[in-house]
Amino acid sequence: MRYAFIQAHQDRFATRNLCRMMRVHRSGYYAWLKQPKSARRREDERLLGLIKQFWLESGCVYGYRKVHLDLREIGETCGQNRVARLMKQAGLKAQIGYKNFQRKSGKPAVIAANQLNQEFKAEQPNQIWVTDITYIRTYEGWLYLAVVIDLFSRQVVGWSMQPLMHVDLVLNALLMAVWRRKPKNKVLIHSDQGSQYTSTDWQNFLKAHNLECSMSRRGNCYDNAVAESFFQLLKRERIKRRTYKNREAARQDIFNYIEMFYNPVRRHGNNKGLSPVEFDRQHFAQVGSV
Repeated sequence: MRYAFIQAHQDRFATRNLCRMMRVHRSGYYAWLKQPKSARRREDERLLGLIKQFWLESGCVYGYRKVHLDLREIGETCGQNRVARLMKQAGLKAQIGYKNFQRKSGKPAVIAANQLNQEFKAEQPNQIWVTDITYIRTYEGWLYLAVVIDLFSRQVVGWSMQPLMHVDLVLNALLMAVWRRKPKNKVLIHSDQGSQYTSTDWQNFLKAHNLECSMSRRGNCYDNAVAESFFQLLKRERIKRRTYKNREAARQDIFNYIEMFYNPVRRHGNNKGLSPVEFDRQHFAQVGSV
């Protein structure tokens, strides 16, 4: 009781001094405190909630520019300066990298050479596969998608979706491709230099299933352009800048796009206007008739 009395007395004293300094009556000050929030302030609070969500989903590394892009993707029209102001007020900052100290060292280790070398043509099925990972936003958190694409017909022959980007994400996609296609000859499998693809588990799987490793040059997205192109199609034609309710809803929709539309139906310019499944079917029919 005594502490509460002292605290209340200190609060009244501080309020009285503040009112003197601002030259306003105490009754007016208390009335100002009780007045409802302005529409602008309510909108700022709503935006800040979205900003915090996207900032946390980025692993607390995004600055205001990338957060602003995330807001634009879900239809928000606020400006970059407003996002920067709200993030600064809330103490949300971009992750800044460490200093690059000069080290005397040799060349970085290369797990596999870039055997594909941006030659995105295959003479027959199961000759060259490319693989990559992308992410899909849901209100439950990120969902990661790994795909394996046959360069001959651009068919997605393997895929996997998981909430974490572990090595089994890419292994499950490749296992599906091997199980589906059952290649008789060695297949060149091309990927980037992500940690999942440089892992011992990935390399051992390739050796055990007669798959030959090829890797993009570090930081060069054009070396795996076919996989990147598929992800762009998926996001433009199906996801369309939306955020799924949860991961299961995203899984179902992406499964529907790959297995019910892209592979069997969607016409592909590389396949002379045929779908990947139809292009493969006509090839095998032609080979069988020779």
